[in-house]
Amino acid sequence: MPFSSVLGANSVIRPGVCTSTTRPTVPYEGQLIYETDTDRVAAYNGSAWVYTATGAIVQIKSTAKTDTFTTTSTSLVDVTGLSVSITPTSASNKVLVIAHLSMSAGGASDPPFAILRDSTQIALGDAAGSRLRRTSGASNSSSNGVQTTSMTFLDSPATTSATTYKIQTQQIVGQQTTCINRSVTDTDSTSYSRLISTITVMEVAP
Repeated sequence: MPFSSVLGANSVIRPGVCTSTTRPTVPYEGQLIYETDTDRVAAYNGSAWVYTATGAIVQIKSTAKTDTFTTTSTSLVDVTGLSVSITPTSASNKVLVIAHLSMSAGGASDPPFAILRDSTQIALGDAAGSRLRRTSGASNSSSNGVQTTSMTFLDSPATTSATTYKIQTQQIVGQQTTCINRSVTDTDSTSYSRLISTITVMEVAP
C-alpha cells in the first residue's frame, strides 16, 4: 500500500524515514517510522516495531523448475533447482510457502515430498507408528502419467536472517524411480509431456 494512502498527502503526522534495517536504535512507545524499502509505516509498541497494516504481503520470492529430476533414493533428497531464499524484514512476520509439483513414479508407489526450512522439515503430518511423516504426495496411476500435487503452508521462521525453503522427495519402493516434471516412461512422443514445478514464498505481516 503506498505511503500516501496510509496517512494522506496532507497529514500532520510526520514519521521518521528509514529502512527496515536502519530503524531507530532507542525508540519510544508510540514512535512512527516510514520504511523506504518496504513502503510501509511501523509503530513501536514499547517492545517491538509493529506494522500498522496487518495481513500485508511484504515481499515475494519464487523459483520455477523447468528441467527434470529423478531419484531412486528411499531417503529424502533435494530436488535440484527447487529452492528459494527469503530474508524476512521482521522476526514476527510469517512466511507463506506455496509448492506445486509435477510428479510421477514407477511401480506401485505413491511418491511423497517434504518442504524444508533450511534443514528442518515443516508442514508434517502427525507421527503414527513407522509411517513416514511428510508434507504431501502424488498418487501414482501409471508409468506413463504425471500427477500434480500442491501444498500451501504458513510458516513462522522467527528470524530476520536469510532463510531457504526447498523441496525434497524420495522413492518408497526399492528399485523404482520418482520423477519430477516428466513421466517415468518419458517416451519422445507427443503423447508425453515435460512440465514445470514451482516454489513460492511470501513474507506476511501478522
